[in-house]
Amino acid sequence: MKRRGILANFRGSSERRYRLARMRDVVRVHAGVLERLLEEARRNRSEECCGLLAGKEKVISEILPARNQLGSATAYEIAPEELFGLFKQIRAAGLEHLGIYHSHPLGDNAPSPTDIERAFYPDVAYLIVAPGAEPVRAVRAFRIRRGLVEELQIQPV
Repeated sequence: MKRRGILANFRGSSERRYRLARMRDVVRVHAGVLERLLEEARRNRSEECCGLLAGKEKVISEILPARNQLGSATAYEIAPEELFGLFKQIRAAGLEHLGIYHSHPLGDNAPSPTDIERAFYPDVAYLIVAPGAEPVRAVRAFRIRRGLVEELQIQPV
């Protein structure tokens, strides 16, 4: 069954609105990665966890946690020096940068307006984790390009 995802904020409006689009793309993730993302998000619910995701042949197999320099439960930011170091680790291991993850400890795991504005890597998946009371899907994935959001199907491998 195909699910529908969110797509596009309508520009020119003071309110953020989204229209639905078909989910047509898949992000492949090792099952252990999904479990580790949930563990990390549940470890400290007072702030958003964040980091990079890497792997080979379009399969996410590695988590590279980062410190949320904002220390916020509603926003995250990785310091430039740390981000540079994570990219060096990815290259040194012969991996590809395939995604960015963060948690929404206080709410739904759909991209916030801030998440959409700060999506600077259009070719990777954005995984958002909701560590709260057993959401239907605790980890969701999105492609965010030029302010447009499309939900991706997560395929555990």
